[in-house]
Amino acid sequence: MPRPLRTLCLAASLLSLTALAGDKPAVPAPTTLTAFHSEKELEQWFEHQQQLFKKKNQRQRSRGKKKLSEAPLPAAAAPLQEAKSVAPAAEASITNAQTAGVDEGGIVKQHGDYLIILRRGRLFTIRIGDGQLTPASYAPAYAPDSQPYEAWYDEILVSGSTIAVIGYSYRKGGTEIVLFTLGEQGELQYRATHILRSNDYYSSRNYASRLVGNKLIFYTPLFLNFWRGLPDNLPAVRHWRAKEAGSFQRIAPATQIYRTTDDLDPAGGIALHTVQICDIADAGLTCTAKGILAQSGREFYVSKDAVYIWTAPWAWQKQTEESPPVNASLFRLPLNATEAPTAIKAWGSPIDQFSFKESEDGHLYVLLRAEAPIRSMWASEIGSGDLALLRLPIRDPRFGEGSQSTPVSYYHPLPAPQGNQRSIQNRYIGNYLVYGAGGHPRWNNAVPHTAYLVDWAKTRLAGELSLNHPIERIEALGNAPLLVGAQQNDLYFSSIAPSEREEAAPFRVASQFILSAAAQGETRSHGFFYKPTGPGRGILGLPFRGQGWQRLANPSGSGIIYLGNDNLNLRKIGALTAETPTQKDNCITSCVDWYGNARPLFIRDRLFALMGYEIVEGRIVDGKLTEVRRIDYGAVWRVKKIP
Repeated sequence: MPRPLRTLCLAASLLSLTALAGDKPAVPAPTTLTAFHSEKELEQWFEHQQQLFKKKNQRQRSRGKKKLSEAPLPAAAAPLQEAKSVAPAAEASITNAQTAGVDEGGIVKQHGDYLIILRRGRLFTIRIGDGQLTPASYAPAYAPDSQPYEAWYDEILVSGSTIAVIGYSYRKGGTEIVLFTLGEQGELQYRATHILRSNDYYSSRNYASRLVGNKLIFYTPLFLNFWRGLPDNLPAVRHWRAKEAGSFQRIAPATQIYRTTDDLDPAGGIALHTVQICDIADAGLTCTAKGILAQSGREFYVSKDAVYIWTAPWAWQKQTEESPPVNASLFRLPLNATEAPTAIKAWGSPIDQFSFKESEDGHLYVLLRAEAPIRSMWASEIGSGDLALLRLPIRDPRFGEGSQSTPVSYYHPLPAPQGNQRSIQNRYIGNYLVYGAGGHPRWNNAVPHTAYLVDWAKTRLAGELSLNHPIERIEALGNAPLLVGAQQNDLYFSSIAPSEREEAAPFRVASQFILSAAAQGETRSHGFFYKPTGPGRGILGLPFRGQGWQRLANPSGSGIIYLGNDNLNLRKIGALTAETPTQKDNCITSCVDWYGNARPLFIRDRLFALMGYEIVEGRIVDGKLTEVRRIDYGAVWRVKKIP
């Protein structure tokens, strides 16, 4: 069926699905989700689900099928207090975060005159004050006497002088938060380790943690394990000590666990989708949690005011031309502890966290695909058929206790990307939602590449633009889109602007820069950074690898390319490249750079390139980039040979 007809099929499917709920005015209903009234009520609900699960499992076993199983979880005990909040630090962030005021866990952060770097299970501090670039301190990113095996330490966040290393430990049973104090001379003092009970939540695109003020925010799913008791399935935290087992302390009483009126299938998977908020301003770690019982498939997005969780069935549902979009639910958990969560029924699934936008006028926008591939860390890379943009008023009376549905008029069908539909990229930039598809650069010769620009406020397709390269990255140059992708052996950068003759084509490629024999060296959003330097002007940096599509043995890649933007005209400023060969660092944990290891850094009026264990400082003179100096900050560790 031609693509335009498939788009019409999406609208027809939505109409048929909402025929019962329709676009009628919302029926008065409770305005928020319902929590369990007591521990006893929660226990009775769990025991009922447990019986259903075991009965179905017994039937499966009698037919010779594999036993249904779920990941084992640790144990629980009594509630902690609520987190406080203070204003975020005034210094500009060096992280390419999705939402202003919401910092994201990353591999490098700045605090005053110091850089803090997390690499392969170790923390390093670099002194940059007074024009310096000097290694200051280093330490294992985990507790002394800890056994860091079967653990991944991938993110850091900084609040005041507190550094929080975020990881996931399969051995310890959850999210590991390792706290350090940053001293005045850049020294690192280990403070404590805490474990939040959770299952693995890693994603190929999303990040595990956020920081709003001094509120450390986690989305941690708990896939209910009906082979174990209720306490082992509930949100909890424990203070880890090397020589003490330590017990988990409950941080979500029954009155903070919410549900809709939906009948959930325990055999198909039920998750307690948990948002945990921890205050890292105190000497210890104070955490609270709220949980939502729903289907297991999930994606989450954090705005300045709330955490949004989109849930759908865990199992992949193959779509055909006639298939309706998959049933789903959207939950909103306010960061304000006095507000209760709300929910509404929906259809389809988001591509990733960038599919969401909470607007200033009180709406939530979500780019949706008809399928529900939101069940694993690689779900964002899976292709899609039909797409639609959901525009939902946050204060819509239907957005309440979860029994009512989003009306069909809230969905606005959009064309699916042509050609290779895998690895769809999407981003809200200025007035537009921009999306398109990537793919393997050597397989894209005959495949057309199209960028789609949607006026999200008016929920209409504003235009399409043909490109000579796939779309592997979408970033913002102020309010203008930048599209990046490798075609054959070259890496393309295309800036997009409104057309001067809109009747011919609404948008045009304003400028294009081609980096020969190169490909992206980092696909994570944090690999890119753009620094405005004046009206319509700025500098962008992006890691690259040489040899086109081929990946080099050097894990640091080849370097970082810097381009100037002059009213959307792109020009090469220069590149800072890695020289130090791969070092043997006696790595014992986190030995794969899951979040990459290269970052362009713009700090005050200085420019740096972080590449593996190297930091190179550059200076722009007469529009050209020259190298000032470089350090191998890992050399100090190799001399001292810390664990």
